[in-house]
Amino acid sequence: MSWQSALALLLAGLCLRAQDSLTGGGATFPAPLYQKWISTFGEKFPAAKITYRAIGSGAGIEALRKGEIDFAASDAPVSDEDLAQFPQGIRHVPTVVGGVVPIYHLEGPVRDLRFTPEILAGIYLGKIKRWDDALLKAANRGAALPAHEIHVVHRADGSGTTYIWTDYLSKVSAEWRSSIHAAKEVRWPVGAGANGNEGVAELVAKTPDAIGYVEFIYAVESHLSYGAVRNAAGRFVQADLSSLTAAAAAFQPAQPGDLRGSITNAAGARAYPIASFTYFLIPEKFNDPAKAEGMRDFLRWTLTFGQKESASLGYAALPDTVAKQALASVGGR
Repeated sequence: MSWQSALALLLAGLCLRAQDSLTGGGATFPAPLYQKWISTFGEKFPAAKITYRAIGSGAGIEALRKGEIDFAASDAPVSDEDLAQFPQGIRHVPTVVGGVVPIYHLEGPVRDLRFTPEILAGIYLGKIKRWDDALLKAANRGAALPAHEIHVVHRADGSGTTYIWTDYLSKVSAEWRSSIHAAKEVRWPVGAGANGNEGVAELVAKTPDAIGYVEFIYAVESHLSYGAVRNAAGRFVQADLSSLTAAAAAFQPAQPGDLRGSITNAAGARAYPIASFTYFLIPEKFNDPAKAEGMRDFLRWTLTFGQKESASLGYAALPDTVAKQALASVGGR
């Protein structure tokens, strides 16, 4: 029997099964999509009772570790060291592809800026201090860049968005990699902090000459200017649904069944370089069998029918190869 046929049989029986409620929490970036998934799933299968709170990746991971919620969501994979702190095994299930974009606030006719890896690392290391720096002018010939100080904005809270941003900087800058590393929280060399994607977007929006980083969807929703970034193939690419999916297209797990992995600075002419999977974090075992069945059913639905709802809300669906690997990882238990 194909996985499509097996899934159809599963979904046909879903409405007949009573399920205990499931509570989740974590990443803010995918929260609008998760709420839509939960709503649609609940309409089709009224027995399913699922709630999700957007409390941030770090807070969601900690709540799951303490047993306060049934599943978490994170824009960053959990390391082996941190997984060892959980009382049981945790499975990573990718849900959609996200991107982090450099947003900026410049007065006047400056539009469609381009950023090289060297520029982004230099700004966040505090070494590029002005908008009319030679590297910025070389990447943006003809742009009326002001002779103003750059006001750097970063996340103040533990954040999967920060992990993606610093993972990228660690790949493209040896100095960043050796001195600061990739993490959900880092010791920033420069800049002002704000909480959440919303906080960074708000601070950049009200601060002339500011630069920050947010998830792609927040830049779009807040009508902020965001730049193209030079990728590993040497092309300047803006984040959009196709360039985010292209970044994930060649992903292969390091170990069978372990879908953690970095897709920043991915190869491919169309790949946006600051891209990442966002994950559900699911316990390997539930004490309540009804919750275990409910979680499996919801995951199977999100990895098939739910993917079709992603684009309408501005999220990039998983490539088919990755969705099938994720489906296989949840279908056998």
